[in-house]
Amino acid sequence: MKKKTVKILKIVLPLLLGVFLIWYSYNKFTPDQLTEIKDHFKNANYWFLLLSLLFGFFSHLSRAYRWNFMLEPMGYKPKLANNAMAVFIAYLFNLAIPRSGEVSRALVINKYDNVPFDKAFGTIVAERIADVLVLGFIVLLAFALQFDALKDFLLEIIPIQKLLIAGITLTLLGIAGLFFIYKTNFKISLKIRKLIAGLKEGLFAILKMKKVWPFIFHTVFIWIMYVAMFYICIFALEETSSFSFSTVITAFVVGSFAIAFTNGGFGSYPFFIAEILLLFGISATVGTAFGWIVWISQFVMILLFGGLSLLLLPVYNRNK
Repeated sequence: MKKKTVKILKIVLPLLLGVFLIWYSYNKFTPDQLTEIKDHFKNANYWFLLLSLLFGFFSHLSRAYRWNFMLEPMGYKPKLANNAMAVFIAYLFNLAIPRSGEVSRALVINKYDNVPFDKAFGTIVAERIADVLVLGFIVLLAFALQFDALKDFLLEIIPIQKLLIAGITLTLLGIAGLFFIYKTNFKISLKIRKLIAGLKEGLFAILKMKKVWPFIFHTVFIWIMYVAMFYICIFALEETSSFSFSTVITAFVVGSFAIAFTNGGFGSYPFFIAEILLLFGISATVGTAFGWIVWISQFVMILLFGGLSLLLLPVYNRNK
């Protein structure tokens, strides 16, 4: 019963936060401003959003191709189509339950290409570490270009003291958990140790790769496509079409972190995009409309390709 309650809360609480942020932001607008936001949607050039979807598709396809670079050293090479559909399904699942997509990816290739779940999940963790390194570089670039704006914005919205307390608490709990797992011989401890062994093999597969440079190329390419996917959207509105490179990178970084607050960034993405653009002299109405336009384009892509993948995956593998 407790497990079921926790699962429900994982879905409901981020959604409620998203709904609250939508209510909070739109409650500040006058009727005239709401009409202005609607006009921005009506006058937007949606051809640029279609081009944005193409960049997003290429990024996910590259992620699917890159995955095999880590699986090959362990003796596995799933079909590219299965990898791609697993990636799209993962993003679709993340819209419902945050971070559940990584589990679904591992489950898909476990079912259709016989890759052990723990090893597959370990490679996914490894590639996320590589992605975080690239994102870290983009964050540093954003700070170099717009240090004052980002510093003030982050200090205003991030509860640093609470995060520090939470970090220390989680670290202590993690140490206690590891002590229990490796110093006891309960049935559950043995199962977890076996799972961790598989995860470690998948995680360290990145060190055994023969195709290191292709892996690096695809990692960089994925993030170039992410930035391009965001950048091309600025031309959908006349008011945002003259954004400088530093504004684009700064807003991209804020948007990337905003996605973690709620299910796929629902509510939080447009809210934080509008807030950061205020620092660059962009009105709240334009910023809000732009934030929703970017988020909706990404949402449509995930819904379209994720939904198709769910339908086509069993058809593509019907002979297995």
